[in-house]
Amino acid sequence: MPGIDECLLAAMRLPGARGAALVDWTSGLALGTVGDAPGGDHETTAAEAAELARMAAEHGAFAARSDDGRPPVEDVIVSNHDSYHLLRFVDTSFDSSVFLHLWLGREEGNLALARIRLGEMAARLVLG
Repeated sequence: MPGIDECLLAAMRLPGARGAALVDWTSGLALGTVGDAPGGDHETTAAEAAELARMAAEHGAFAARSDDGRPPVEDVIVSNHDSYHLLRFVDTSFDSSVFLHLWLGREEGNLALARIRLGEMAARLVLG
């Protein structure tokens, strides 16, 4: 089972990947980063992505509780003129508040493939 560094490196092998990070959405801190960051600053990007993740995870309109105990929000996708930002929540055995953030070039990337692969990576990620 891969750790943070291995998971982020695997994310960078996805077509069109520009940068990736594991972020704690409670504190807004990046726990690991690789590649580039929008605007050139991983810490600022992590803090801003954490605000978006908190909104999705904590607001009832987006986070209706499921009956099977799984986290209510799987991922958040933001698209702009030249890229996608994919935030994938990581489900852990403890009270998790982390997500994987993948910055993906729009022309080179495949959003559907990235979403599937990031979900697989999040499921295998070992935090500890």
